[in-house]
Amino acid sequence: MNITKEKIDDLNSIVRIDITNEDYQKRVEDILKDYRKKANIPGFRKGRVPMSLVKKQYGRSVLIDEVNKLLQDALNKFLTEEKIDVLGNPLPKPQEDFSWDRDKFTFEFELGHAPEFEVNLKPEKPIVDYKIVADDKMIDEQIANIREQYGKIIAKDEVTENSNITGTFVNEEKGIDKKASFKLDKVAKKNRKLFLGKKVGDVIALKSKGLFDDEHTLMHVLDIPHDEVHGLDIDLKFTIEEISETELAEVNQALFDKIFGEGQVKDEKEFRARLKEEAEKQFKQQSDQHFLNTVTDSLIENTKFDLPKDFLQKWLAVAGEKQLTAEQAAEEYERSEKGLRYQLIENKLSQQYGLNVTYEEIKDYAKGFIKSQLAQFGNSNPEESELEEITNRVLANQEEAKRLSDQLMSEKLLKFFKENVNLETKEVTYDEFIKEVYK
Repeated sequence: MNITKEKIDDLNSIVRIDITNEDYQKRVEDILKDYRKKANIPGFRKGRVPMSLVKKQYGRSVLIDEVNKLLQDALNKFLTEEKIDVLGNPLPKPQEDFSWDRDKFTFEFELGHAPEFEVNLKPEKPIVDYKIVADDKMIDEQIANIREQYGKIIAKDEVTENSNITGTFVNEEKGIDKKASFKLDKVAKKNRKLFLGKKVGDVIALKSKGLFDDEHTLMHVLDIPHDEVHGLDIDLKFTIEEISETELAEVNQALFDKIFGEGQVKDEKEFRARLKEEAEKQFKQQSDQHFLNTVTDSLIENTKFDLPKDFLQKWLAVAGEKQLTAEQAAEEYERSEKGLRYQLIENKLSQQYGLNVTYEEIKDYAKGFIKSQLAQFGNSNPEESELEEITNRVLANQEEAKRLSDQLMSEKLLKFFKENVNLETKEVTYDEFIKEVYK
């Protein structure tokens, strides 16, 4: 067997593998001998079938199997020993005059090479790392929501400005017959007069268009698809079935205990501080994810390298379960190019800075996650044997193990980026964050 590599350019090459009958003949003969022992062919005793008949019946398929195994082993060994970093998989080059009737075979494979590059961690424009703070306005709104959530529902005789209304919307033409509940303050101001003073059993004629301040409220109360609700202009009949108001819960020790557990919060000042802490903890997850996304885009934009585009499009055409046309493969390449570039960058950083994830790290990470879950159900101090058993069971699930591994890797990358990229910390309220990031 002889293996050679021909360089086309920095990103493409051809590997040629020459195989002679000396490389595969003994393997083929040994398998055919084993077949002869086991062959059950009418007219011959088991183990006494003529070898010529065995070769005629099985020889070609055994030859093809063994040459392909030999070929794959040789190619993998060559790539490993030569330390050739390829993208996708080697692609066999078609041969018009190929025949299995020969003693010698030549196979050629196209390779697409991973590019050489350096990662630019210090772009001129700094990356903004948002620190989102919960201001007094947000805490006030949150307390108002909590007071309503834990408040007392009181039945009322007629609709007022503070009413919760339950009833059924009907439109026979559209097949709408939907029971729903909503607060009157969700209704557009110009339409509230249609409800005020009405009682249980009253039927109100309404127009869907502009009924609520937010069309998404209409989508939920009518239970219709998102695409249909925008611009919907139909007549509705609404029959009132229940009217109530919420008597807000008092801000006192009983409320503190319901939210954070008995005795965990002593007064309103501590209550507001805990709400602020919990809100900012959630905001940090959101701002960190935005930071990671921004770093990803920056790295892709500022780390320049070429890819073996033509090779990758050929590979994408045959890599999936369903073969793609050249046009479909080109479209798939455009969709996946950004992700491929970032994967190469992440791999480079992982090798250069040792940002890998070990099994023991995943196991410790999983244990921490499981302990927090058990604590929510009252088991704050589990036995080590119990924790070990649950962890092993969780990690036996490959999807769950991968999810935890990816999550841990994201945390490592986040820490690395915050320590190494050119960043600017900016303190904002949540509303300011939304305006700047999703403007």
